[in-house]
Amino acid sequence: MSVTIKDIAHFANVSYSTVSKALNDSPLVKEATKKKIIQIANDMGYKPNFAAQRLVSKQTKVIGLIWPTIERVVLSTLVSKISDEIRKTPYSMILSIEPIEASIDTFKKFQVDGMILFEEHTDITVDAGTISLLSYGVSNQDTYKYPIVDANHGQAMYEAVKYLHQLGHTKIAYIGDLSLTDPMQVAKYTGFKHAMSKYGLFVDHRNVMNTTGLDWYDGYTATTQLLKTSFRPTAIIGGSYEISGGIIRSVKEMNINIPNDMSIMSYDNIPQMAQLEVPLTCIGVPVDQLAKEIVKRIIHMIEEKETQPIIRKMVPTLYERQSCAPVHK
Repeated sequence: MSVTIKDIAHFANVSYSTVSKALNDSPLVKEATKKKIIQIANDMGYKPNFAAQRLVSKQTKVIGLIWPTIERVVLSTLVSKISDEIRKTPYSMILSIEPIEASIDTFKKFQVDGMILFEEHTDITVDAGTISLLSYGVSNQDTYKYPIVDANHGQAMYEAVKYLHQLGHTKIAYIGDLSLTDPMQVAKYTGFKHAMSKYGLFVDHRNVMNTTGLDWYDGYTATTQLLKTSFRPTAIIGGSYEISGGIIRSVKEMNINIPNDMSIMSYDNIPQMAQLEVPLTCIGVPVDQLAKEIVKRIIHMIEEKETQPIIRKMVPTLYERQSCAPVHK
């Protein structure tokens, strides 16, 4: 037979309502009493009855996360960080790797309180109904009708070009996915072009390589093609962590020294950047900051019943490592 709140109340010699408040971390219960009740509950193997809780609070305390791919290291890291942050709250998380529409239908059946969507494509239809929905994506889309956390991809790429230009680089190449259906990739390339124009630098087929994907091999192949042409950049900006790993491998195979002969910089800001064969200088919002903001926003939306499409634009951070150096005169 399962342990109930009444069983805990009898054992702790307190009222049923005191146990309920203690287990929900209410400030109305003294800290010593709260610790005692929680310890007793743990010792007795108490498991919350979520169905009963929902009848009272009208909440499941569950957040659904729609994960677009299990293959990319950056998204895996972000999902792990989000899970870590949610575990610090009274909420739980369930994860779906099904297509967006199917995931939303599933979460509706589970009656989750909120949903987090990684928006990587513009050609999707989202109908969350009355459930709070937060997107991680790009905020300059006219079709957005729900709150969004924006990692400011365009500004990050602008800052990358600015940093390299300050090191004396004028022959800067961009290697990334130029897909028009992924707003994050569009924002990166737009930010790159904006900065190059600002500093009077050219952008054409010579210094822009379309990987048509975000994997390691995509970056490796595009870089190998670039280095076989007559144009030799002094610096390359990679559009993602995986792409930049491929860039490094291709450059080293050509016996080009990093950073003395060529500087390499990358979008994305995860701890793994420091563990590549050449520790990468990178630009982007740190993944732990992104996770904290995403969890903070979705819980605020749930508890405050916020429905306005509020935009939270984050500030990218640049981490200098061993992959960039001033141009040799």
